[in-house]
Amino acid sequence: MHLRSTRFMDFKFSQPNSQPDHQTAWEKAAVSTNQADPFCSSPAWQMAFHDAFSPDRRILIVSRSNSLVALAEHVSPQGETYLTPIESHWFFGCPLLGSQAVQLFNGLMDDIARLYAPAFPQIVISGIRPGGALSQRLIRTFIDRFDIYLHSSGAQCAASLAGGVDGYLSRRSGNHRKKLRKQARKALEQGVSFERVAPASAEEAETTYARMIAVELKSWKGIGKCGMAETPAKEFYDFLLKRLASAQSGRVIFARHDNKDIGFIFGGMAGRIYRGQQFSYDEAWKHYSIGNIMQLEQIRWLCQEKAKRYDMGPLVGPKMAYKNHWTEKEIRLQTWILVKRR
Repeated sequence: MHLRSTRFMDFKFSQPNSQPDHQTAWEKAAVSTNQADPFCSSPAWQMAFHDAFSPDRRILIVSRSNSLVALAEHVSPQGETYLTPIESHWFFGCPLLGSQAVQLFNGLMDDIARLYAPAFPQIVISGIRPGGALSQRLIRTFIDRFDIYLHSSGAQCAASLAGGVDGYLSRRSGNHRKKLRKQARKALEQGVSFERVAPASAEEAETTYARMIAVELKSWKGIGKCGMAETPAKEFYDFLLKRLASAQSGRVIFARHDNKDIGFIFGGMAGRIYRGQQFSYDEAWKHYSIGNIMQLEQIRWLCQEKAKRYDMGPLVGPKMAYKNHWTEKEIRLQTWILVKRR
């Protein structure tokens, strides 16, 4: 569950299950460098992915001057070697954090060349904001030695929480506000209540997660075996909630009726920015808009905690269209591949 500090000027690989010295620097850099997705740039998200999806990969982590590089080694079936973000499936986070991260990474190029000689690995960098400071530093630093290709692009969506709940709702459409009031009133009339949980230990996280999975199994995703109750998603979110518990950064709300859980909404904090992860509800309650009223209840909680932004993740495809009602900001991000010229 932890990460050991390693001297990367000697270019050694980290042992991810030992105690970290880089953890604090990593967390600070993720929330202070204008990332498209600060939460998914953090160690909780990145290392939960490592634990669940690729625990045998070697990882490279070095921090200095409030900047950090966090990458992992990937060898393809064809024998090609890549250095990628540790979370290398969705490419939400950024592996180069801080104003000196590109310079720090550039300082490792000779070590990388020696380690992988005669072939130099391709380098994958995600979480790049087009036209932002990181993209400009990467081009300025590497364009004379590397070909730079666009791997993929996408968009994240977010909502400001300025002005509290009233301020947030003022930025929604009148129709959306009207629907939320009606849905909340209908749920209240049915006796639906809410319970807030912020696990503070691995044991609390495990108990909370068991309740979440029990709800998930009764949802359309659980019934269809396409949700977070399935491997490896089940393990991933389990690891994530436990990692968040070390700083009490997880945020879970349960919708309840007659002392039973009928829904949950889950996410985590990165500084004062909340990133939503999953929500689900008992299929028997699908006509009561449980998902919407849990979203509203989560926003109430966040505003009470003085959170400044609600990140809702990717805005891609028709299944994500509902997020347009809840957010007003779109943040573009790209993933690049750097290929060294011979």
